[in-house]
Amino acid sequence: MGRDNLTWVSEFVLLGLSGDRQTQAGLFVLFGATYLLTLLGNGLILVLVWLDPRLQLPMYFFLGNLSVVDICYTSSGVPQMLAHFLLEKKTISSARCGTQHFFSLALGGTEFLLLAAMAYDRYVAVCDPLRYAAVMGPRLCAGLAGVSWLVGLANAAVETAVTVRLPTCGRHVLNHVACETLALVSLACVDVTLNQAVILASSVVVLLVPCCLVALSYARIVAAILRIRSSGGRRKAFGTCTSHLTVVSMSYGMALVTYMQPRSTASAEQDKVVVLFYAVVTPMLNPLIYSLRNKEIKAALTRVLTRSSESKR
Repeated sequence: MGRDNLTWVSEFVLLGLSGDRQTQAGLFVLFGATYLLTLLGNGLILVLVWLDPRLQLPMYFFLGNLSVVDICYTSSGVPQMLAHFLLEKKTISSARCGTQHFFSLALGGTEFLLLAAMAYDRYVAVCDPLRYAAVMGPRLCAGLAGVSWLVGLANAAVETAVTVRLPTCGRHVLNHVACETLALVSLACVDVTLNQAVILASSVVVLLVPCCLVALSYARIVAAILRIRSSGGRRKAFGTCTSHLTVVSMSYGMALVTYMQPRSTASAEQDKVVVLFYAVVTPMLNPLIYSLRNKEIKAALTRVLTRSSESKR
């Protein structure tokens, strides 16, 4: 097809989850409540890490970064999704679609990389506790977080650049809830070999490599825990990792199943579920998992509330 025959659209139509008005009203209430819980939970984590001196530790530095990612990630798509539940015409301009695509990729990739950095933090804490403070110093923590953000942003910039350039020859209906890579590529009316290669490389950089690093860290953590003679010591050591391990299993598990399987076995509905899981469910559950299983977070909340009440007297 000649380039003169190629066309790019100015806006896309998102089919969303359902065309039934009553169902959409129910989804608006459900996702709206979830979005508010996400903002409150992650916002509370940020406030506690900022205000409580006892949480000025590497683990909570990374947790604070993770909360920022979750707030930004869910805010990049959920408000528009909520608006579309109330609108008859569910459209998004190509410019806004590209912007949403970039931020969802950048923040999603950054989260996977931060989880790998947090796994290394847990590895040092369990396997080399006497040198933990020396190894996990402020410079290393800032470096790991900085690399996570930079790689996430760079990966998103490349993938977005090769995706938004694709002509669709007038096709503008996305069977999705957001401007997701695979949904956009499926509309292209030109060869997408380059896009497929970029998607594969991106999956390796921000998903497969961090997942392998996490697996290696936990293999060594488990080996170190098994060498502890007392059952109480083993429980205490493993207890420092349970929250992170839960989040890692939840995040990496679905991503690997989804993006590493052959595309012929995937479906549009499955892709929608994955996007909703990462945009709505995971950001809400992360602060709950870390707060419910973490005595230090609970203690910090008690101290902050106590100081707040005393200051009002």
